[in-house]
Amino acid sequence: MVNTLVIENLKHRPVRTALSIVAIGVEVTMMLTLVGLSRGMLDDVARRARGVGADIVVRPPGTSLLGLSTAPMPENLVAFLERQPHVTQAVGSMVHPVNGVTTITGIRLDAFNRMSGGFKYLAGGPIRGPGEIIVGDFYARQNNLRAGSSVQLMNRAWRVAGVVEEGKLARLVVPLNVLQDLTANTGKISQVWVKVDSPANVQLVITALKEQLKDYPIYSMEELTSLISVNNVPGLRAFIGVIVTLAIVVGFLVVFLSMYTAVLERTREIGILKALGASPAFILDILLRETALLVVLGSILGILFSYGTRWIITTFVPASLTQVIVPDWWGIAAAIALAGALLGATYPGWRAARQDPIEALAYE
Repeated sequence: MVNTLVIENLKHRPVRTALSIVAIGVEVTMMLTLVGLSRGMLDDVARRARGVGADIVVRPPGTSLLGLSTAPMPENLVAFLERQPHVTQAVGSMVHPVNGVTTITGIRLDAFNRMSGGFKYLAGGPIRGPGEIIVGDFYARQNNLRAGSSVQLMNRAWRVAGVVEEGKLARLVVPLNVLQDLTANTGKISQVWVKVDSPANVQLVITALKEQLKDYPIYSMEELTSLISVNNVPGLRAFIGVIVTLAIVVGFLVVFLSMYTAVLERTREIGILKALGASPAFILDILLRETALLVVLGSILGILFSYGTRWIITTFVPASLTQVIVPDWWGIAAAIALAGALLGATYPGWRAARQDPIEALAYE
């Protein structure tokens, strides 16, 4: 009976109910989209690093896990690494920021092809001149590019030599010497990818390299990709916490206003219930059940909205952002929304439960 009364109360005010559900859905979507973006972009970084085919990565001194100065390492380090026991190949690359989260990477294409097996070309082919560039499929789709197109980057026009499948190294690739000259970093690189003759010798090589290159962070590929997570990116976890807090505040305000308005609109109804013997706990129970139902429906809508945000990102900005669906956060986001909603419903529920039935019946 109580559940029927709750449902009928919500159906009686469809516009207010719908707006409350949508607002809670947006709250849940904010959380799921942010977490999905964080994981998606980090997973993309890890996937492209694995696509290089290296066993070890040597990074510049003093850099964080994902941060790179443009080109602080001498390129002759590549030759030094290739002379080490059990090392079969070393390839240097240079990363330079273009705009936002977009970067351009310089490599020696022949050496990179030997290590990784080469790019898979969806259109066009390899770079054949200093003014050419290879672009990833996502970047090509986002910017309406195809083989033979022209793209303006770093204050110069590049001809798109080929469009390649995603998942290896970078989305924008040019010859290493060209990028070095353009950025005044001749003979400099950002990191070195190292191939070892056997997986069993990876740790042996890392130990030997750390003894000789004491200031350089050196990771196995397995270690590197395992460290690319939300917890290891400076400030990202705190940023997620801020967004979740804002979402809770939004949910609190939405439910507070909704329930407070509901109490005012139903003053006479509450008076009738209390005159018929309904206890304060019964009145409070009705309002809290309404709140819980709004949260359940809003959470379901928020989950569906997160699929919508992923579609929008994948369709319009696939090269800039990557979002994944995070089912393990569905329950967490719903619980956070419920906590904020119940907090927002507390005062209106308490006010309704304490109403004097005679005053409520006389309310106009």
